[in-house]
Formats: sequence, structure tokens, C-alpha cells
Amino acid sequence: MTRWMRPLLAGSLLAAIAAGAAAQHAPELAYRVSEGDNINAFVRDGATAAHLLLRNGRDPRILVAFPAGNSGVGLWFAPLATPATWRIEEAPAPRSLADAQGRALHGIRTVATIATPRLAIRQALLTNIRFLRDYQSVGRFPPEVATSPRIDGQTITWARNRIDGTPGYRLMLRVLDGRIAGDTITAARDGRIRLEIVAATGETPLRGLPLSDLLTDAAANDPAARDALRFLSYREKFLAGSWRFQTYFGRDTLMSARLLMPALRPAAMEAALGSVLARLNPAGEVAHEEGLAEFAILDRRAHGGSGDAATLDYGMIDDDFMLAPVAADWMLDRVGVEQARSFLARPISSESRPGMSEPAGAALVRNLRFVLARGKPFADAPGVAHLIALHDGRMTGQWRDSEEGLGRGRYAYDVNAVLVPAALQAGARLLKSGLLDPYLSAADRAALAHAGAMAATWRREAPALFRVEVSATMARPKIAAYAKTLGVPVAPALASLGNAPLVFHAISLDAQGAPVPIIHSDEGFALLFADPSPAELDADVAAAMRPFPAGLMTGIGMLVANPALADAATQARFTPAAYHGAVVWSWQQALFAAGLERQLRRTDLPAATRARLTTAQATLWRAIAATRATQSSELWSWAWRNGGYRVVPFGAGKQDVDESNAAQLWSTVYLAVRPPAALNRK
Repeated sequence: MTRWMRPLLAGSLLAAIAAGAAAQHAPELAYRVSEGDNINAFVRDGATAAHLLLRNGRDPRILVAFPAGNSGVGLWFAPLATPATWRIEEAPAPRSLADAQGRALHGIRTVATIATPRLAIRQALLTNIRFLRDYQSVGRFPPEVATSPRIDGQTITWARNRIDGTPGYRLMLRVLDGRIAGDTITAARDGRIRLEIVAATGETPLRGLPLSDLLTDAAANDPAARDALRFLSYREKFLAGSWRFQTYFGRDTLMSARLLMPALRPAAMEAALGSVLARLNPAGEVAHEEGLAEFAILDRRAHGGSGDAATLDYGMIDDDFMLAPVAADWMLDRVGVEQARSFLARPISSESRPGMSEPAGAALVRNLRFVLARGKPFADAPGVAHLIALHDGRMTGQWRDSEEGLGRGRYAYDVNAVLVPAALQAGARLLKSGLLDPYLSAADRAALAHAGAMAATWRREAPALFRVEVSATMARPKIAAYAKTLGVPVAPALASLGNAPLVFHAISLDAQGAPVPIIHSDEGFALLFADPSPAELDADVAAAMRPFPAGLMTGIGMLVANPALADAATQARFTPAAYHGAVVWSWQQALFAAGLERQLRRTDLPAATRARLTTAQATLWRAIAATRATQSSELWSWAWRNGGYRVVPFGAGKQDVDESNAAQLWSTVYLAVRPPAALNRK
């Protein structure tokens, strides 16, 4: 606990709050989501966008996250003897106020109560969300961002400039019912603590995308998903999620844009693609995540630099091969030639090279050069040695970006079997379209002329390296033993196996090229970006659609991983409490559903395969419908209770490694990924 001091609260703050209250009006966006122990309230209006989180239970906290600068304020309290619940009495309302130097801050004011005898303040933190995220996860933060509270009667204020002296952050609590005694707030006679909360940031506001520029009339009438998407959508970029990822993530932007594409207006697609192109490095790699504001300042200082320009992480390998397929699908299949040409000619200001600008088309060609260079070795000589590996020294590199997400493998299935050939094929399509002509050199044309043949080699050779076949005789006891460890029934799973071998693609290959035998949901990428043969479709879809723990299906969704056929140590790392373990990710179900829809539009499938895909589609959509209330969440876990699988919010259990976002960009994709009309009529 930091040292307490008692100077007077700046009068400018009180005056600004009073002025803000007088000018109060209905914000353009305001909504709430309760998830597990978290109460979440979102508001966006003009220069203010904020996400208030109140944590219930034994470990209460107050947190306000701002898209501006990926900043936030958090207040953690000491554990309670008895769980307590917050109640929001006055909804968060936008407030603009001034710091001690008269500079503008933008934030919110709210009033909340909690029924507990006392709240002992453990730690306050006002800084970048990434530091708040670290403190929540591992209890650490840079000493440079520490601040001490100021007390004046019933008011506690934490306020600090950003470490470079620019406008910073403020958190104020005024105790309306109860009293302050040292570092503890005690309840009033009725046993409640009632607080006025004001939180604000001085970071530069983002410009929200209005609904008129965001969604077409084709978008589903889903208020929760629409609210989440609106909160996360800005002209500068789309945010990956809130509260934990209030900034640009390349993969999240690209996959969300691809799945939302049927319902997104051109302005929204251009914002998404433009944000990715702006963050390419000179080699053409897609940036995974950006570090902003105070995080960027400290990161640059730690590496001998200075300034607050964004730091960009290029450690992921999947997003590099997503850009071309998503851009090609939009420009060649969704919009007219003139719209595509206009976008490609649009100047893009580089985030990776401040002060530089280039046409969007030139940036896209730079990415295609990278794709061709990375794809050539395997196309020339197929083999494990020429697959795309994770970067040296990393255990992460694609969407399963927790340390155990790929089962400690080095070569990811989705990247090598699907995304690389999809990117090469997109390059071939774009070359044929002529849209890139103004941006191509003679060398570019010559290289892209081979892209189609390179894609064919990758598609023919790479998936076979990941193929796993386990006889029914060997699979049955493994699945039964695994089911026993989880306490789930095994009869439906065993009945689904029959006597044929269980065939699936490994989630990854290890450094020696051996398959990591985890059944997974990444077949959805192949359904959306490739055209597998009927035999491949039959096997790949069957592997996913069998009941868990033979496959991935449960009554509350499709799991993203099933380690039943792996060793005991691997199973222990892929539990229902693991971030990428035996849990449900909303967007992965949408990916699979969109992929099934795409495959069913093909005209070259035999009737038997089409029937199997139609059955799988119905099964998947029943599971999606069963958890409609959680669709906009990032992920969820489960428990077997009362004869069925029941949703458990991820982060609600003590064993869960983290908590999920209440608003997740790629969980809003059901605005465009819709059940087939035939299912809606049932």
C-alpha cells in the first residue's frame, strides 16, 4: 500500500464535475453486461469511451478502461471474509474535466454501492491497460507509474501526469454513505458503502464509427452484439476486446472483418484493412499488437529509445497470411472494381514508420512479397523442414497464443495447412484481377505468376504432414480414461466412433515433425479458406462433430481442444480452466459455421457429403443457440451438472488462468454469421 497524504482536492475537478452534471444528456451508446462475478457498464459519447467493471465476490475491485491510449484506472481491495455484490445506482455518464494544469481529461461519473462492512484499499493503478492486465494476472507493475492517494474529508483522489509530463489519469472516490478511516472505507449503519466514482484519462480520444458507417441492413438484430461491436469500432482501428485488450490486434481485426464482411459497410471494412496495412513492417509482416502511450514510452526507454510512438509486435505468424485472403475476398467478391481501386489508392500513414505514407495498394503488395518469399521453400521442396515455424524462442505464434495453446508444438496446423496456401492463392487472384497493376514491379509480376502453382503444392502436401490415425481399439480406452478424469459421460462419445479408425489433423507438429495429437476446432479455417475434397470434408468435419470427449461437441458449444488422445501431461495442460484448453471460444464456433455454409454453396459435392455437412450444421447451430446469452463473450468454460454440460464464465473459477473480456470483437461476428433459413423455421 502506498503512503497516504491529505492535501485538498483541486477545486477545478469539483467545478468540472458540477459543470458536467449540468450538461448531462443521453450518450450515443450505453449498455451493461453481467458475466460471472463481473458487472460491466459501457458508455461512448463524443470524446468519451469507457468500460466500467465492478468485481463482485471476495476480491472486489473497481476498474475503468478507456480505448483512448489503451489506458485505464484500477482499484483493488483486500479480500473479504464474505462475498459481496456491487450495485450501480447511477449509470456511468460521460464527463469532461480538467487536470491541475487546466488540460482536458475525458471520463465517466457513476454511483455504486456494495454491502460489506469495510473495503480495505490494497492497490490503485492509473496507467496503460497492459500494466493493469499484468497487475491483475501476476501482481506486478512498473514502479514509474505508482501514485499516492490524496484525502480530503470523504474524498480520495489518485491523479498523476503521464510519465512524460503530458495529461495523465485520475480516479476519485467520494464516500456518500460510510466513512474513510486510514486506508479503509467502512460501511454506514445500514451495512452499505455508497461511492461516487469519477475516472478519466488524458489520452487522445478515438473517433467512433457511427452505426450508419458500420453495419448494413443485412446485420442480425442482436442488440448485445451490436452494442459490443459499436463500442469496439473506431475510424482509426477496431479494438480486440474490453477490458483486457482495448487496442489493435492484427489477427482479431482480420478474422472479425472476414466473418463480419457480409454485414459490414465499406467504411468499416476500409477502417479494418487500413489499420492492418498501416502497421505492416518494412518486410510486409502484419503487426500482432500495438503498445501505446505509457506502455510505449517505458518499452522504448527499456530498449535505449525515447518518445511515445507505438511499439508494434510482429511475433505472430498467422496474421501475416490472413491479410491477402481477407482483402481479396472483399475486393473481388464483395465490392465493385471502382470501390476496390479507390481503397487501394488511398494514402495510408505508416504506424511502423512514423511520418511516412504510401497507397494501400503498395502496402498490400509488400505483404504479398513476404508471403511469396515465405512460401517458396516448401513449394520447391515439400517437407517439415520447410514449413512455417513459430519464431525462435517462442511457444506462441497463432490465435492459440497462450504458452500451452499449441501443445508445445512448433508448426501450427492452421498456418501451414490452410493460411499459407490461402494467401498464395489470394495473390494469384489479385494479380489476375488487375487491381494491383499500379503497384507491381516487373519482379512482382513474375513472382506472383507462380503463386497459384505454389498454393496447389502447399494444399496437396502440407495437410498430410499433420494427419493422425488412431484405431478404434486404441482410441476407446484412452477416451474412456480421459472422460473419467473429467467426470463426464463417455457412452455417447464411444458410440460415435464405430469401428473405423479415428482420423484427424494434429493441432501442431513438434520440433522433430511429430504430430501433437490434440483434436481441435481449427478445421474451421479450412472450411472458410479452402476447398477440401469430399473425403477430406467427411473426415475433418466428423472429427470435430463427434460428442466430447471423442470429438469437440457439447450441448453448450464446440470446444477448441480435446486432448483425450494425448499423454497425461498434455491433458493436464488442456483442462476446462486453460485459456485454450477444453473450453468454448465464441468466434471459433462462428468460423466453423461460416465455413460449413461456404462448403454447402459448392456444386461439386456428392449427396452423401452434403447430407453430412447439413447435419453438422444443424448440430452446431443448436449448440450456438443454447448459449446465445454468452455469444458476445470471449470464451466460456463448463461444468457437468444435473445430467448436462452447463456454462461457467471463464475467470469465475479459482483455477481459471484469467478472466474473459465482456466485449470481444470476434465474438460479435454472429451479426453476419447467421443460421440457415431452414433451421430458423424449425
